[in-house]
Amino acid sequence: MTMALTNAFVLLFSCVLAISFCVWGKPATFLDDFQITWSDSHIRQIDGGKAIQLVLDQNSGCGFASKRKYLFGRVSMKIKLIPGDSAGTVTAFYMNSETDTVRDELDFEFLGNRSGQPYTVQTNIYAHGKGDREQRVNLWFDPSADFHTYTIMWNHHHIVFYVDDVPIRVYKNNEARNIPFPKFQPMGVYSTLWEADDWATRGGLEKIDWSKAPFLAYYKDFDIEGCPVPGPASCASNTGNWWEGSTYQALNAMEARRYRWVRMNHMIYDYCTDKSRYPVIPPECIAGI
Repeated sequence: MTMALTNAFVLLFSCVLAISFCVWGKPATFLDDFQITWSDSHIRQIDGGKAIQLVLDQNSGCGFASKRKYLFGRVSMKIKLIPGDSAGTVTAFYMNSETDTVRDELDFEFLGNRSGQPYTVQTNIYAHGKGDREQRVNLWFDPSADFHTYTIMWNHHHIVFYVDDVPIRVYKNNEARNIPFPKFQPMGVYSTLWEADDWATRGGLEKIDWSKAPFLAYYKDFDIEGCPVPGPASCASNTGNWWEGSTYQALNAMEARRYRWVRMNHMIYDYCTDKSRYPVIPPECIAGI
């Protein structure tokens, strides 16, 4: 083997090691990166594990979680939500540090609806144990007709929730203003399908219709790119990670226009403007994007 070829092999091997141990990439199948945590009889693998079906019936809901936790990065899944009359159901996709009173958590919750009504997605953010930061957006398409991509981008600068390529929520890092920001606790990736008809649809006025069961949601294209924990301590602080690059430190012009469009046309609830709950506007609400 020539010296040049040897050096090339060593470089390639080093890159593979760096990718394997510093930055976790997307898995090929569900079981590569996830495990069933609740009611394995209600989660069915499809196409060799490249997709899964979640089932909710009168016996049980179900859930799954990542095998590892991550500190910063991007997590996305393609989801096709429950069709027809899904009132009283909640399909959730979220990250959680599982640290009780000081937990960090980033939530997508898809709230079921009566047939013909828009699907509502609720987002929430917990930082250092403080939550109650709900925002609700009516989706501008039928999320049960096809798969759509739901993404959480989390870096040192901000957290962004995306529906396909449209940002629907931004939470900036404003620690300089003493506003808590998730930065120290790794979070796992979770998803559940469950009954919540005491609050999910029209504040609990619309109850689940069990005659429509089983309720089915589908997932595919699981993508986690981030710093696994346990893993190298230097990964999370590495400014060379792609999600820390200048492109991802703020919304670009197109994203900012889409973000404003969502807020003007599709937002139906924002804790920032709920004076009955917050007579004084929470400081993060005036921090901008």
